[in-house]
Amino acid sequence: MFSLQKDSLILVVDDTTTNIEIVSEMLTDAGFGVSIAFDGEIALKQVQHKIPDLILLDVMMPRIDGFETCKRLKENPSTRDIPIIFMTANCDTDSKVEGLSIGAVDYITKPFHEKELLARIKTHLQLRNLTKTLEKRVAERTADLSKALRDLQESQLQLVQQEKMSALGQLVAGVAHEINNPVSFIHGNLGHASAYFQDIINLIDLYQQHYPKPVLEIQEEITAIDLKYVRSDLPNLISSMKEGVQRIRNISTSLRTFSRADSDRKVSCNIHDGIDSTIMILKHRLKASENRPDIQVIKNYDNLPEVECFSGQLNQVFMNLLANAIDALEESNIGRNYIEIETNPNQLLIQTILSKEKNNVLIHIKDNGVGMSDDVQQKIFDHLFTTKPVGRGTGLGLSIARQIVVEKHGGSLEVYSAYGQGSEFVITLPTH
Repeated sequence: MFSLQKDSLILVVDDTTTNIEIVSEMLTDAGFGVSIAFDGEIALKQVQHKIPDLILLDVMMPRIDGFETCKRLKENPSTRDIPIIFMTANCDTDSKVEGLSIGAVDYITKPFHEKELLARIKTHLQLRNLTKTLEKRVAERTADLSKALRDLQESQLQLVQQEKMSALGQLVAGVAHEINNPVSFIHGNLGHASAYFQDIINLIDLYQQHYPKPVLEIQEEITAIDLKYVRSDLPNLISSMKEGVQRIRNISTSLRTFSRADSDRKVSCNIHDGIDSTIMILKHRLKASENRPDIQVIKNYDNLPEVECFSGQLNQVFMNLLANAIDALEESNIGRNYIEIETNPNQLLIQTILSKEKNNVLIHIKDNGVGMSDDVQQKIFDHLFTTKPVGRGTGLGLSIARQIVVEKHGGSLEVYSAYGQGSEFVITLPTH
């Protein structure tokens, strides 16, 4: 249990040796720790080395008096909360008012009565102890409330983000479905159109074989439409349309794969399908522009088993990491011209590894972009931390990505980077 006498240090400040001796003896006999100073300047120096629990301060002293000493103690943040009791032979009201106004907690008049002195000291020490306890509890409660508020804000932001992703997933899935129907219709009919065209060409060939010299009007029409060019170019047009339709079908499939709705339990999924669908959706950002060539995507896939996961949420992780990598590559291009970038091209390396002894799948996503400083790496997964300009980054992406990997899948998400040398994110997922 806390003992006021045993655990408290009293600083006695008085320029009279006799007063010092009397008060020190009283306090020592009562069990208090005692330190002494013969003037205000010495007292101010002493408190810098050892903070007392209470100060008994004489008013009338040479060099600086008790009032000035008290003022300086109260101006110092480290000493302003020390209770100060003035000791004085002057009991006039004005002196007491002045002392209390500058921060003293009490007055005691010389000559001292031992019981009164000890009672006043114990009372103010108890008040100070209660104040400290209350301040500590308030600080702890404030910290708890601040943490609860941060957790609530984080949960709300994550719920909003998840709701946005869910709504986006439904929208994308709906669009993909609507695209798929007419595209499938066009894809099927292009095959028939190609066959019909070939039939018409065969019929024309038969006419030319049996009627090598058509009438003038037909000859003029053949010349006008450039039949020879039409015969050679139309198959190419149909082939190009087939390729375009197939690309739309691939995009539609990727959209459906990326936006796959998660149930309340994990299902077995092909990780590579999720990565490939994400790359397909981001393909417009990988294409060459007038300022740079294509961003090269190098895939090195291991032979992975299907992984039990929430595929829609993992696709969100892939989207965030790949989009961030593209941002880093674009930032690395600032100040470089087309030829310089072509000589040292932007690259994205995506590697998957099966760790059989640990039953883990490792997914490496690496770029040769600007990289990160050690300080940024320490904060990169922090809630609301972002290095992007206002309006371009929320600071939620990587925080939510780590939560999905760690909390939802029992895995890990680590980053390895050096400024100017690119970044690598490594996702580790248990296969079951």
